[in-house]
Amino acid sequence: MSTDVEVRPQAGRAVTGSNPGNGAAGHRIRPDRLLRVLRTAATRSLAVGLLLAVWEASPRLGLVDRTFLPPFSEVLDAWFRLLQSGQLATDTRASLARSLSGFGLAVAVGVPLGLLIGWYRAVADLLSPLLELFRNTAALALLPVFVLILGIGETSKISIVLYACLWPILLNTISAVRTVDPTLLRLARSLGLPPLRLFQKVILPASVPVVFTGIRLAGAVSILVLVAAEMVGAKAGLGYLINASQYNFAIPQMYAGILTVSVIGVAFNQLLVVVERRFTSWRPARGPS
Repeated sequence: MSTDVEVRPQAGRAVTGSNPGNGAAGHRIRPDRLLRVLRTAATRSLAVGLLLAVWEASPRLGLVDRTFLPPFSEVLDAWFRLLQSGQLATDTRASLARSLSGFGLAVAVGVPLGLLIGWYRAVADLLSPLLELFRNTAALALLPVFVLILGIGETSKISIVLYACLWPILLNTISAVRTVDPTLLRLARSLGLPPLRLFQKVILPASVPVVFTGIRLAGAVSILVLVAAEMVGAKAGLGYLINASQYNFAIPQMYAGILTVSVIGVAFNQLLVVVERRFTSWRPARGPS
């Protein structure tokens, strides 16, 4: 009897197949997910592929002067020649060192300062006039001032990146703290949380998504402002490469430098997206960013 009882459930399991069924379901889900990822990648690549095709064809068909817009294949050849000579790697390292230094300092200063201004009304009242004055002054307009005060070395370039990146981070952090759901604050206070715990458990987690929006904006700004700053008095860097290529009429090299800046900007943004998802894993899943 005991043998029959043991055999029948096993036979039932063989028919219904909890483990094999789950494995089959898993195999059914994985191809669907892979197909969705491939479809998304193909859709996103389509516009870029069309742009490159138009770029390649327009100079060859005489629609534009190839002296000023060479075909994409010539730009790609110039890019590989710069890479083989080591010049591209040297200029990229110089730009990344300056950009990441200014960006990191902006995050280290902007996030804590934004939390203080957003949370403490007295700090906001004290610093608001200065914020309104400086945030409406473009970073590139102050570039001559930075060069005059700090010289044409690394300090002025890192400082201009710091200044430009600070405002998106600071303003978004202030907005994040001030726009936390009041219902969450009332519920937390009703539980008797002290101010420090309220700030740690409610304000900070609720502010993270908006803070990262400012950080991603600052990441794009750090590349763009640096390229402009490197066109003044720099001896290395992607901005220097672009500017020197223009003066020497090495147009394919100029476009190769511009493409490198674009690729670095896209890669940096995707890295920040990954970090943001890591810090906001508690949020409901959304569509691709």
